[in-house]
Amino acid sequence: MSQRKRYAIVGTGSRASMFVDAITGTYAEHANLVGLCDLSRTRMNWHNAQLQKRGLAPAPSFHADDFERMLGETRPDTVIVTTVDAWHHHYIVRALDAGCDVISEKPLTTTLDRLQAIDVARQRSGKSLRVTFNYRYAPAYARFRRLIAEGAVGKPLAVDFSWLLDTSHGADYFRRWHREKANSGGLLVHKATHHFDLVNWWIDSLPAQVFALGDLMFYGRDNAAARGERYAYERYTGEAAARDDPFALFLDEKEAYRGLYLDAEAETGYLRDRNVFGEPITAEDTMTVTARYANGALLSYCLVAYAPWEGLRVAVTGTRGRVEMDVTENVTRLKSDSASAAASKGAFKQTLIRAFPMFGDPYAVDVPRVEGGHGGADPLMLAQLFSPEPGPDPLRQAASFVDGAASILVGIAANQSIESGELVDVAELFDLEKD
Repeated sequence: MSQRKRYAIVGTGSRASMFVDAITGTYAEHANLVGLCDLSRTRMNWHNAQLQKRGLAPAPSFHADDFERMLGETRPDTVIVTTVDAWHHHYIVRALDAGCDVISEKPLTTTLDRLQAIDVARQRSGKSLRVTFNYRYAPAYARFRRLIAEGAVGKPLAVDFSWLLDTSHGADYFRRWHREKANSGGLLVHKATHHFDLVNWWIDSLPAQVFALGDLMFYGRDNAAARGERYAYERYTGEAAARDDPFALFLDEKEAYRGLYLDAEAETGYLRDRNVFGEPITAEDTMTVTARYANGALLSYCLVAYAPWEGLRVAVTGTRGRVEMDVTENVTRLKSDSASAAASKGAFKQTLIRAFPMFGDPYAVDVPRVEGGHGGADPLMLAQLFSPEPGPDPLRQAASFVDGAASILVGIAANQSIESGELVDVAELFDLEKD
């Protein structure tokens, strides 16, 4: 057996579980988890308890203050960064400078100065930096990409894209640290980085100009009060008055939430279940973006975080035709363990892709179904990340630093546009073409 590649993970909230499971399970023959790093020892202990339940040895754990000591003692080949978005750059730069490759959860980072710091460290170190855009691996989105690449629309000219987050999934961004824009960059960076990456990838171009509008229109204390609603509680867990609140999340009802968040509160002060109609909330919940791409294509994008159903509608029209995709998702994973399991099986419950040739008969496009998280995307992405022989990548699904930068630059430019009311030239922020 060839020598196993060594991985360390910094940031051990729920998102880290996917990487822990892949390294210690499916790819254990080729991968070795040599370290966990977090502000909370409670969270790291929870992950290690899960490993021990499977008969595996616990991974060495290090407080976030001892990140450099972890790098020195465990000597990882690759550091996986799954911290709060605003801290990604802090660990990416230090890992690169220590001679490690880096895999970063999306978004790559949240602000322009942090992006520039990452870029300087990447060039200085010569090490690899990848971003985990799992949506690229979803069969429906990959099929859509292939259609466009094969010329179904000719040259792409216009993209119309609406993404709806429902009152389960969408609301969750306003229970967590994401609700404060300083932590997440707002949904135009944290969540829409997925969506902008898909557009960039689908039409194979880079963003050039961005204009945006956005506001907090549904969540937050003032919006609730304007509707005549009053909520006295700061959080949901342990609040009898919240028992019938449809937006409530109770951390004592799910094992992972208890172990990763509720039990860690005394140590971190972080409340995972804050009232979505409380304060402070500084991120927008309603956003529209218009963008022009380097290839001349125009984008019209809308994101709403309080819809009664979740999914997307996208259409790309070009010189030879149009392709459309409607995806309806079934998202209930924030409820009980059993509901969560049912949701993962029902993800991407309905997907319709239609092609309309300019002077031909329209036709439906078959979309294969694949089991696994994010509509079957997660297992495919993990194979590409951790398999010693991931195979060819004809659709260029593996995302690079430039891909990560291009996606957040749409969101960063959009945030600037919301503040200034002006059109923002992306090239004046960062030169994507240099790489």
